[in-house]
Amino acid sequence: MHSHQDDGQIAQWLGDRQDSLYADGRRCDEIQYLQCKLILKPDRFTSAHVFKEFAALVQRAAATTGVGYQHTPKSQQRPEVREVLFLDTGGYHLYNNNFIVRRRIAYQDGFAIGDPEIVFKYRSANMEKAQALDVRPRIDGKYKIKFKLEVMPLKEKIGGIRRLLSHNVEFGLSQAPQAARIVMSSLGNMSLPELTQIFPTLSGISCDGPNDISLVNQTIVEELLQDICLLDFGHHTAATANLGLWRARGDHHAFVGEFAFQLRFAGPTDIKHKSLNHCERFFLELQQVAADWLTLTTTKTGAVYRLKGNPPQAHE
Repeated sequence: MHSHQDDGQIAQWLGDRQDSLYADGRRCDEIQYLQCKLILKPDRFTSAHVFKEFAALVQRAAATTGVGYQHTPKSQQRPEVREVLFLDTGGYHLYNNNFIVRRRIAYQDGFAIGDPEIVFKYRSANMEKAQALDVRPRIDGKYKIKFKLEVMPLKEKIGGIRRLLSHNVEFGLSQAPQAARIVMSSLGNMSLPELTQIFPTLSGISCDGPNDISLVNQTIVEELLQDICLLDFGHHTAATANLGLWRARGDHHAFVGEFAFQLRFAGPTDIKHKSLNHCERFFLELQQVAADWLTLTTTKTGAVYRLKGNPPQAHE
């Protein structure tokens, strides 16, 4: 490990880790993903041409900061369509305790394809809390844990960065126990105690009021997602960047856009600090170039929870 005075914020954040154990003695998960995200104003998304328009801004920021920019094969295709929905109690007990449960289904030619994906997340700006939280589900099937350092602009102004740690577990619905499968595929009612059977870490939530779980704001989100380029930060560190739009299924009311790219690595020391610093410079430059597009005070999930104007308590 080297310590450079000129290291950026991201490199420092990745060094901030705990050596701790879960209750069963297993070592805590390490961060393996760095995801940089910009949340964009939905009113910019008026046609498919917007994806190319934003790609041009990304290319400009890449050129200014010396980051490699390449078109990806998918950037010439139509955006992919997915359906996303969030589950919570009426009083938002999950979200107010920094948990998110969502189901995502890919669509092709208008029909759902593949296994619906269940994602369970814990998000916090606190490294110790996020790492110590054991997200392992109680299922017999396969699951995948993704512990990410998410980097976003500051809430009060452009030109800076803040972090959110996102400790996630994902699995195909077919991997869940049968009772949960039935509930989660038909979106029948499920209670918080039943959900806790699958995600034991939820047992710490004390639920005052009704504990039935249902669709947040009765909204099914349609997600349009388009790969726009491959960004190369040098030292064998590259990431595919994409642009997504979330809108309500039905009236197609657009409520949030997002530009994101993700770097994956074997462990916190696997990635060169030079690449991380390069990535940070690019991300700060892109905020300047795309300033008119940015909305600083929400996340995509936050936008869904706020749709009906009754904001939850979580401070993302």
